[in-house]
Amino acid sequence: MLDEQDLDYYENLVAHIGPAARYQFLAELLPGKTVPNLDLKIPAIRAKMGGASCYTFSISPEYLLKIAYVSHRAKGKASDINTYQRMLSKGRLNKIRQYIDEDGIFPTNIVLNLEKSRLAFQRSLQEEDASTEHGIAGWLDIKATYKCAWIIDGQHRLFAYSGHPKASKSRVAVLAFEGLAPSDQARLFIDINAKQKSVKQSLLEELYAELHWDAADDSIRVRAIISKAVQELGSDPESPLYARVLTADSAKSEIRCITLTSLYSAIGRTEFYLRKGRQNVPEYGPLWAGTNEATLKRTVYVLKRYFDAIRTAVPDWWDKGAGEGGGLAMNDGVTTCIMVLRSVFQHYESQRLIRLDDEDLFLKIAEFADALGAYFARFTESERKVFRDLRGVQGQTRRWRKCQEALRDTFQNFNPEGLDGYLAEEKAESNTRGKSVVEFIEKTLQKLVLEELKSEMPEGEDWWLLGVPKPVRQKVIQKYEDDDHQRGGYECYFDLLDYLKIASHSWQIFQPILGYGSGGKDKQLSWLNFVNNKRNIVYHASSGKTLTIEELSQLEQYGEWLRQKRGQLIDRSMDSVDPVISE
Repeated sequence: MLDEQDLDYYENLVAHIGPAARYQFLAELLPGKTVPNLDLKIPAIRAKMGGASCYTFSISPEYLLKIAYVSHRAKGKASDINTYQRMLSKGRLNKIRQYIDEDGIFPTNIVLNLEKSRLAFQRSLQEEDASTEHGIAGWLDIKATYKCAWIIDGQHRLFAYSGHPKASKSRVAVLAFEGLAPSDQARLFIDINAKQKSVKQSLLEELYAELHWDAADDSIRVRAIISKAVQELGSDPESPLYARVLTADSAKSEIRCITLTSLYSAIGRTEFYLRKGRQNVPEYGPLWAGTNEATLKRTVYVLKRYFDAIRTAVPDWWDKGAGEGGGLAMNDGVTTCIMVLRSVFQHYESQRLIRLDDEDLFLKIAEFADALGAYFARFTESERKVFRDLRGVQGQTRRWRKCQEALRDTFQNFNPEGLDGYLAEEKAESNTRGKSVVEFIEKTLQKLVLEELKSEMPEGEDWWLLGVPKPVRQKVIQKYEDDDHQRGGYECYFDLLDYLKIASHSWQIFQPILGYGSGGKDKQLSWLNFVNNKRNIVYHASSGKTLTIEELSQLEQYGEWLRQKRGQLIDRSMDSVDPVISE
């Protein structure tokens, strides 16, 4: 009857409201159970508001606490479809209790929904010419049961009386609607709170299920199902997204960093449920299962196992969330995984996945989930960083297409539409950008090396003879003499690896400038070998090779590092100039 999550919720509730948590617990276990000796007959005014019948009356908080019920979204149970309230704020409760201690009064109503079957209204005698447009006076009979009064607004005002000595003596004003549908209750809750305080966009998306669960339009109901599915994935302890989905009530952390909005939008942009068929006639997608409840169950089943396959392949990366070295279990990462799943479903489109049961449907895509996880498992630390650092629509597209490419390497018949065109464009773009970076690195190296050699050589000494190794000098002289159109001095004929040899030859001078990272001399200069290898790719298009996104990113990282080194040397030289001369 109760699982670990239920117990956590009720323990938290007791800590917030004390003894009134008992009635919330009983309402959950014994809904509709008659409460002995709690039937009540009170004076009330019956009226119409927004087409719905409602009553206004005053009542003691002690009585109302026994029959009232709030279904908090923090509880997270899938069965609580009719849930729109946020968890109570302990700080706010304490402030209201202090206000009650000071004999404060509440001029606004607590808004309820009372079950119609538990009510009877007896009109009192009125003057014959009395108008009934503004309400009818009478007696309201409440046949009390647990969970017969749902709180729409005012839960803090009511629960502040829990355990308070004034709970039996005070009175609170109530506006009670009669038999409102859950969607109307949620809509009323939003209307009230939108006027009084801002309502987060994420909260509206969380409440979409309550507002539109029974909508006649399939496309609207689908979004309600998606909303509920995302919330369940975030609240189910067995889900790889457990405690990782950021809702309106939760605080952001390194682990809870996936917004409900991002997952809601990513799934909503797919054809998992509905798509336009021929002549714009709607067709149902692979996650559709007929009813709302069955579709919700199918969605959660498939997505839990899909993401679990990915998490199992790279648990260390997944578990870091948005922390240092993370980047997969974040908004962009999980959105990419959803986009890849969309490609997989499209691959099987002709086989009518909708006909498979939940288990068989996942078995159909399981090998793709495993392959995607294996692809992520091959990432180096630098490749993980590149994956995380991609930004905007272009970055999201690049992540998605590279995942598609990795799956095609495993499944030769997997050929998503547009993949070949994208890879061809990326190849041309990567090599063009890479060539630009290599040119910058070569020009910067020439300036750095020459300036440093000249500044470090004793006055009157030749930087060429003392600073450049003899084999390099001989090769450069030969190239210089073979050039019929000499474009400058010897320094114009250095190859990229010549700078590595010069730096190695005069390591004491160049270690602070060209030594990258840690380790010995060879390791600190190995970045120049990397740049030279990539130079051969971008300068020789006929080879048919292209820079990977990781290689391009590494080149750009070296280029930026070298730019900073150049700036530091310029600043240092300016500091050494005599200020009088400088002026």
